[in-house]
Amino acid sequence: MQTLTPATAWLVLLVAGLCEVGWAIGLKYTEGFTRLAPSAWTLAAMAASVVLLAWSLKTLPVGTAYAVWTGIGAVGTALLGMALFNESREVARLVCIGLIVAGILGLKLVTK
Repeated sequence: MQTLTPATAWLVLLVAGLCEVGWAIGLKYTEGFTRLAPSAWTLAAMAASVVLLAWSLKTLPVGTAYAVWTGIGAVGTALLGMALFNESREVARLVCIGLIVAGILGLKLVTK
């Protein structure tokens, strides 16, 4: 894997975070890894997420990249949980999700 430009590293990190959402949601569908297709998708998303995170780390600071990666995963998973599984949409929960998004954006803005 080659070193990335900062802009490309951020894009790769975004995709890694989206893969993180994919495997987190996928876990719900695996039913304890007893269903083959969802289990295969989930394991592939896990691998892709970690590989892409590692690639972005060739350019980005580890603390920033890891925080953004987990933040994207947390926000995406929470939002999809609301949409797919009718999880709580309480105002306090939405505010907290907004704070995570603010943290992600803040880290992006202060990291070169």
